[in-house]
Amino acid sequence: MKKTSLFVLFVMVLSLFLITAGCTHTRTHIPPSTPVVTNTGQQGGYTSNESLVAFVDSAVEYVHLFGSEKALAEFNNPNGSFIKGELYIYAYGFNGTTLAHPINPEKVGKTRLDEGAIGVFVTEMGEEVREGSGFYRFTYINPTNNRILESKLGYGKMIDDDWWLGSGIYLGPVDLSEDLLT
Repeated sequence: MKKTSLFVLFVMVLSLFLITAGCTHTRTHIPPSTPVVTNTGQQGGYTSNESLVAFVDSAVEYVHLFGSEKALAEFNNPNGSFIKGELYIYAYGFNGTTLAHPINPEKVGKTRLDEGAIGVFVTEMGEEVREGSGFYRFTYINPTNNRILESKLGYGKMIDDDWWLGSGIYLGPVDLSEDLLT
């Protein structure tokens, strides 16, 4: 009986510790419904929301250190320092023009507002980051996982009144069941 009581007490204390640890962890501007860790597809690793934010922050620092022109050239480089597994930096003008996209370089210089779901993403994520930074969920082809359509959590930051940049983590394949298509 004493062992059972000690075990129950241990489980209760451990549970309290885990709950308290989760409640005191600080996550800057991360929506509560956002998973903390996501699978990155074929790499088999994980990218946390904190890593996503740090990656975008490093790109913002790069812009401030080296200027827009050099930064955009680096962001557009498919072999550059701003492609790390599933993470890559994209940049858009608030007018919808693609300024950097190493995965779709043919879109650089083009306005994407009339491209259906991509136009909605560019507009709505742009609105989200106008306050400085923000998260946005959307659907996009994962170039690191056989180009499968996946749910993605994007995080972006405003550079100035003209443009913003961002990156994202893939959350898994989109369910294209008939329920979603009707």
